[in-house]
Amino acid sequence: MAAARPLHVRWLGRVRYQDALALQHGIHRSSPDDHLLLMEHPHTYTLGVNADRAHVLRDPTSVGAELVQSDRGGDITYHGPGHLVGYPILHLPGKNGGTKPDTKAHVAAVEQLIIDALGDLGLRADRLPGYPGVWVGVGTGNPRKICAIGIRVDRGRSLHGFGLNVDPDLAMFTHIVPCGIPDKAVTSLRAEGIDASMAEVVDAVVARATERWGSGGTDRHDVVWRHRDGDLAPFSLGAGPGAVVKPQRAAEPVKPAGTSVRLLGRLAQAGVGEGIDIAERKPEWMRAKANFGPEYLELKRTMRNLDLVTVCEEAGCPNISECWSDGTATFMINGERCTRACGFCLVDTRHPEEPDPGEPERVAAAVEQMGLRYAVLTTVARDDLPDGGATQFADTVAAIRRRTPGVQVECLVSDCKGDPASLDILFDARPEVFNHNIETVARLQRAVRPSAGYARSLSVLARAEAAGLTTKSSIIVGMGETFDELIATLVDLRAVGVDIVTIGQYLRPTTNHLPVARWVTPEEFAELKRIGEALGIGHVESSPLTRSSYHAREAADAAAVETVVPVSLG
Repeated sequence: MAAARPLHVRWLGRVRYQDALALQHGIHRSSPDDHLLLMEHPHTYTLGVNADRAHVLRDPTSVGAELVQSDRGGDITYHGPGHLVGYPILHLPGKNGGTKPDTKAHVAAVEQLIIDALGDLGLRADRLPGYPGVWVGVGTGNPRKICAIGIRVDRGRSLHGFGLNVDPDLAMFTHIVPCGIPDKAVTSLRAEGIDASMAEVVDAVVARATERWGSGGTDRHDVVWRHRDGDLAPFSLGAGPGAVVKPQRAAEPVKPAGTSVRLLGRLAQAGVGEGIDIAERKPEWMRAKANFGPEYLELKRTMRNLDLVTVCEEAGCPNISECWSDGTATFMINGERCTRACGFCLVDTRHPEEPDPGEPERVAAAVEQMGLRYAVLTTVARDDLPDGGATQFADTVAAIRRRTPGVQVECLVSDCKGDPASLDILFDARPEVFNHNIETVARLQRAVRPSAGYARSLSVLARAEAAGLTTKSSIIVGMGETFDELIATLVDLRAVGVDIVTIGQYLRPTTNHLPVARWVTPEEFAELKRIGEALGIGHVESSPLTRSSYHAREAADAAAVETVVPVSLG
């Protein structure tokens, strides 16, 4: 008998439906383990494969909702704030000992899990014969549906799952015929007199899911539950960088002024303390050796003569002299001003200018003049542009290939807000490596990059993998995460088929940026590499000074040739 698989449980917060769908399919394709994804969606109506569009009674956009076609079973249903959605992605046992999965048994198992969890919360629920889902008031003459269930089973694994009404706006159900049932009411825990928070309901569901599906071990990781605009740091609010404080040689370092109480509060919400004083000297292993030789100076002249920007300079990369002396650099396109303000990043956040139409050819000229075999392109986030800057990427890749057809290209991209059309522009450019950074663990996403999202980043990587691209992502460590959380993030990247992962130490640029929580040791970096590659990630580049583009060509070559036997870590 095969060993039980671990169950990875993730509370992902509020996630757009299309992102969740791409993430589900990515995990379904690539992960050797079982998963339970828990989240809310923005106001969304979803249609099952056999849904009757006549059951859409009002234009969804008129009530601030999207209408999305899904590939699950069932008719039309509503998802929104206060509505807990659960997606169990499980390897299902065969029916009567055979290989064909028992779909009915899986539906019954999901129903029973919800019935048991509601009982734990003090609400009696049951099945209503002839009507899938979970109901209250069965046998009273007034049955009310509290949980809809719609699933899909493909290649022995489940997709989709349940939608449980905790405390949604029940009026949103009046604009459709819920689940195609015109004569039955819809209810919620709050409407039934159960005053339970979403967190309490999630805890109850996870406890029952662990009991039912977690015999191989369960790990759970959550994004931060609550977030408010007032939690943001001065840098993220547009106040710009604070003071850069160099380490003092005196016995008592000078405490820099300007450390934000609001920033510390945002970190405290995620369970992170004040961190290391910015004036404290770095450990020896964090000191990069500078080598500003002739190769470095020649590359710098090339960049200035062609009026180009490198992320090496803009982000203050500690490896700039090593990489430039080796004749490699990462070109930053779409200008040098970013529409986002991540708490770790030094890139300019003033109002961006229009993309330069001549930039792709200038980058291509630099690649040719430098004699590169491998070119890395990255970008600031351009949420002000309809395509998020994707067209400039595609044009730059095309320009490089016209001038130097043999050069491999890696694109390090933003999430383009998850827009499928914009992402398709990037996929159609067919870079040799498609790189999008997860940056940090689930719990710290809001503190570290308030305009992005853990689930969205995973969904972007899953879509790229589905498009047949080699995928890559990066994790920054030392911002308050635990070692177990780093392993969980590696599990999640492996689950969506990521081929290359880079892991490096965070360095605080200024006093208005996130503090360094701790210095991660070289031994821990080596262990993260071992674990990531044991999980099945093709190549993990992990060291204190590693950055996303560090040894990019070598990493791509290693991922292409390494054969890894994946294992599951419970």
